[in-house]
Amino acid sequence: MNVSENLKMLAAHMDMELNNILNYWISNTIDLNNGGFYGQIDGKGILHPGAPKGSVLNTRILWTFAAAYKYKKDSRYLDMAKRAKEYIFNYFIDKKYGGIFWTLDYKGKVLEPKKQIYAIAFAIYAFSEYYKISGDRNVLTKAIELYNLIEKYSFDSNYDGYFEAFSREWNNIDDLRLSDKDANEKKTMNTHLHILEAYTSLFKVWPDDRLKIKLEGLIHIFLYKILDKTSYSFNLFFDEKWNIKSDVYSFGHDIEGSWLLYEAAKTINNKSLINKVTEVSISIAENILKNAIDNDGGLFNEIKNKRVVDTDKHWWPQAEAIVGFLNAFEISANEKFAEAAFNVWNFINKYIIDKTKGEWFFRVNKEGMVYKNEDKVGLWKCPYHNSRCCIEAVERIGRLI
Repeated sequence: MNVSENLKMLAAHMDMELNNILNYWISNTIDLNNGGFYGQIDGKGILHPGAPKGSVLNTRILWTFAAAYKYKKDSRYLDMAKRAKEYIFNYFIDKKYGGIFWTLDYKGKVLEPKKQIYAIAFAIYAFSEYYKISGDRNVLTKAIELYNLIEKYSFDSNYDGYFEAFSREWNNIDDLRLSDKDANEKKTMNTHLHILEAYTSLFKVWPDDRLKIKLEGLIHIFLYKILDKTSYSFNLFFDEKWNIKSDVYSFGHDIEGSWLLYEAAKTINNKSLINKVTEVSISIAENILKNAIDNDGGLFNEIKNKRVVDTDKHWWPQAEAIVGFLNAFEISANEKFAEAAFNVWNFINKYIIDKTKGEWFFRVNKEGMVYKNEDKVGLWKCPYHNSRCCIEAVERIGRLI
């Protein structure tokens, strides 16, 4: 079977899998008693209706169903997007100090009011996508307001880049971490990646000159401060002055960053940056293909000290690998990247998709055994990576064919 036929088959699989993913969230996550969506379904499929509700989960639900409606025009997806938008506006937005609360309890009362820039970036990303399908000016206005807050409080005018987190009142705080597993540093690759992602999406609906300059600046940060050009991986944690504070590379963030960087450069139509990012994106994909793909086609999690590999395979890096490899194929015409995308899909289909209860398992080990204690729905287990993978794959394959 040739590459073109394989691409058509992959697109068909991605289209069907998108329906499966979205049907799971429609059927299992709507909180009819307290509004919005439930905060947790565990790895055994048990609903925890009293679990906290996270800003990342809810903004990713909004983005997912807005993007799905734009792609499919299914009214159920529009209803889900409206529900998510209304809940975020009613409960997550801080009407006194601006920004987005980090977590709420199951009834919508604020649990953690801190301003995590990562979460605010996802709100911008989601609101921009929702504006595309709704034309709701209030949503676009709120996205622009959040962008201005990031620039006012988080942007580092001395050393460039963006600080991680603040108190509800936008004061400095000691604990800047997204989660317990993260280093407590002032700047991270992860937050910068999702600011880049959010600003790219916002620029598509609001092509502001200052925003374009900020996107150019973010691309430069990735090329000249975050990227390790010896390994073509991204360093993850930094102090205020961009001194590297970690020795771990995340394969999932590398391949995700490869295509998001290219998307940003293309969106602002900066020819010089497009040329630079094209070379970097292909090199990152080459590194992933050489050092991060197992014999079964799956993507390992991360590497420490350039030698100790975490061989677990989490759901979201597999999704990002498909998009990253398709992007590398599209900009290089090298068929090995298309083949890698097919192999990752085969791994997902065999090991990651829960064929019994729906959605994707959080992770499996090197032997393909599922970790049963990991959430199916949670603060970090969302429908955005895998749904976006499906939509991106179909649209990219459509261009390629």
